[in-house]
Amino acid sequence: MDLLPESSRLRSDSTSSSASQGSRSKTILRQRLSELMTCIEDMSSDDEASEEVSRTLDEAFQLCGRLLPTDAFRLHMVTWNVATAEPPEDVASLLQLNDQPSIDLYVIGLQEVNATPVRFISDLMAEDSWSHLFMDTLGPKGFVKITSVRMQGLLLLVFAKMMHLPFIRNIQTTYTRTGIFGYWGNKGAVSVRFSFYGHMMCFLNCHLAAHMHNALQRVDEFEYILETQDFDIYDTPHVLDHKVVFWFGDLNFRIEDHGLHFVRSSINGGRLNLLWSKDQLIMMKKKEPFLQEFDEGPLNFKPTYKFDRKAESYDISGKKRKPAWTDRILWRIKPKSLPSEEDDDDDEKASTSTDDGQEEYPIMVTQNTYTSVMSYGVSDHKPLRKYFDTQLVDLAPVGEWSADQNALLTYTILEDFMSSTWDWIGLYKIGFKSASDYETFVWVRENELPEVNEVIEKSVVKDDLPLLSGEYVLGYYSTNLNSIVGLSDNFQ
Repeated sequence: MDLLPESSRLRSDSTSSSASQGSRSKTILRQRLSELMTCIEDMSSDDEASEEVSRTLDEAFQLCGRLLPTDAFRLHMVTWNVATAEPPEDVASLLQLNDQPSIDLYVIGLQEVNATPVRFISDLMAEDSWSHLFMDTLGPKGFVKITSVRMQGLLLLVFAKMMHLPFIRNIQTTYTRTGIFGYWGNKGAVSVRFSFYGHMMCFLNCHLAAHMHNALQRVDEFEYILETQDFDIYDTPHVLDHKVVFWFGDLNFRIEDHGLHFVRSSINGGRLNLLWSKDQLIMMKKKEPFLQEFDEGPLNFKPTYKFDRKAESYDISGKKRKPAWTDRILWRIKPKSLPSEEDDDDDEKASTSTDDGQEEYPIMVTQNTYTSVMSYGVSDHKPLRKYFDTQLVDLAPVGEWSADQNALLTYTILEDFMSSTWDWIGLYKIGFKSASDYETFVWVRENELPEVNEVIEKSVVKDDLPLLSGEYVLGYYSTNLNSIVGLSDNFQ
């Protein structure tokens, strides 16, 4: 079993802040600064004014410090070219399951998953071995696979803590082929977009053209992917319309000019900074304005390509490929709207998104770690601020549930979200792995859609109930939003 493919892995996590607390703190801060100005005007003694100014400024700066995020979300990202290898037995350390504070979302992008015709057809009929591995690892920890998308060897998986499921909406996936003039899917991109607590996010897992001389082709491929991928969402039909975009994968950019000996000696001597100026992606970002909108942490980890299999040494075959940072994770926050010609000529771009009506809830990106090791690796932390925290549907079991009798449940639509008679309510055992991993389900009311706040009662036939006792939860699945939009409390 090949446990070490030719490219190493990268990984990530993230945080977000309470809008209400931030607004209150800002109001108090303004009041104290106003008091400061009043004190300065009213004070007759310079000593008294100095003392009051000092005290008030101290309080103001303490308030400024408390404006830091308090309900942050952590996003853990992985990109890994698995080089057609079978999964290892354990990826717990790769996913840092015991990390504190705990992680809220996992986004895992793989390239070169085994896609031989027989293997690919079998994977279409059932989950592939890599998906099974991550589901089996994350499911017992309370994470649910919200979606996945695959194009031949490219695979993108998204997992969320169960508590976040009602606030992840409008999930859509798409893909773009760039291999062999766009007809073959060995290269290209798969993407997932969704709304997370009201923020529009898009994740783009890419595998771009290989070889040293194709740097410009890689940029052209990425630009083509951005131009051609679209979603059936009126306000974010394209990738760059989203508030935050994560671009990652085996991007295949190499290190130019320097010879093999210089590159290896720089790595072995810990002088990675000597290689940065000749990294093709860094060089291309200086030339291409649309690439300059993407941020990346410093490359303070050893290049992830190309290792000998089952070893921690770089390629010593006859080809002797130069090491390179082919595996990367970048992010882009949607810039402020550029001013019109009538406005001032200030075209400076902001680091937070400020669309109309959402100034109080900007998306903030903070990187904690970005690194790679021979076995596993880590990437950036992306904090967000949430601006809604109410589920769309309220669900509850009625009375005690037992396999000896029919069971009852109630559900209530809390706000209009284009519900459908094709929606359904699933009974899930705690630790379920995806929306389809239910024990049983019932369709919602068949004849007409309920009114907002109307309480609907549904029965579950006893023969459909699981025989084994345990802890369960009810989940309302929306076919229009492609996600679970309501969860009940846990019950026996």
